[in-house]
Amino acid sequence: MIMSMTGFGKTEAQWEDKSLSIEIRSLNSKSADVNLRTPSYLREIDTEIRKRIAQKLHRGKIDLNIFIEFNGKNAPTAINASVVKEYMAQLKQIEKNNEIDHLAIAMRLPDTLSSERNTLQEDEKKAIFNLLDDAIKNIETYRLDEGKVLEKDFLLRLDLIETYLEDAIKIDPERSKKIEVKLRTSLEELKIEIDSNRFEQELIFYLEKFDITEEKVRLQTHLDYFKKVLENDFPNGKKLGFVAQEIGREINTIGSKANHSELQKIVVQMKDELEKIKEQLLNVL
Repeated sequence: MIMSMTGFGKTEAQWEDKSLSIEIRSLNSKSADVNLRTPSYLREIDTEIRKRIAQKLHRGKIDLNIFIEFNGKNAPTAINASVVKEYMAQLKQIEKNNEIDHLAIAMRLPDTLSSERNTLQEDEKKAIFNLLDDAIKNIETYRLDEGKVLEKDFLLRLDLIETYLEDAIKIDPERSKKIEVKLRTSLEELKIEIDSNRFEQELIFYLEKFDITEEKVRLQTHLDYFKKVLENDFPNGKKLGFVAQEIGREINTIGSKANHSELQKIVVQMKDELEKIKEQLLNVL
């Protein structure tokens, strides 16, 4: 089972006279890159929030937004009435407009609002962390659903590579024979006397250089192992990335030894499917 790093989770709750809302978004990243946007009075629990996210979501570029809306009288800001009155008195001396205009101007001037820092209560902290856990569960569900789609695509690509490998196995004897015939024909065209025993030895040595038996076996082994790792518990994205590198190494070696147009075409097709796998692996947890 695999899990995507892409996901979204949102939860809302009511606590006393406040509406609490948490949103989590994640994209792919090599490590846990957590970006928090929270009200200032929640800063004391920022470290704990980051730790909890990193433990449960493991990796990804993660954006967490906590919104708090005050519904009652306990608003976090208050109007400094004395400051506003002083501004209005000064504005009247400058220009005698109506009081509504003066009030509108005064409210935009400095220090007309005072912010009172709330103290984070234990009950509110507990409510926020419960809400955070729910949001994390939501994003985990989203990631799992995305992971199922990715897994289906991986299996499709792997099956295609295996089909191309079967084609390569079928044409390999013909390829080896063509290489041998080509060498013998070229030598005959030279019209020179040769030591037949020495020629046979050199021919065997030359054909061994182009032999892809080991590469075919190792490639099949890596394809099987990739499927096995897909079934492991996540996070397994990095491990799958390493296996994909090994698959690519065997395909490249087959290509370098091909010396056969049809086999080269098969190698290109395998590389194309592998690149699609590697691209999707960037998003696997």
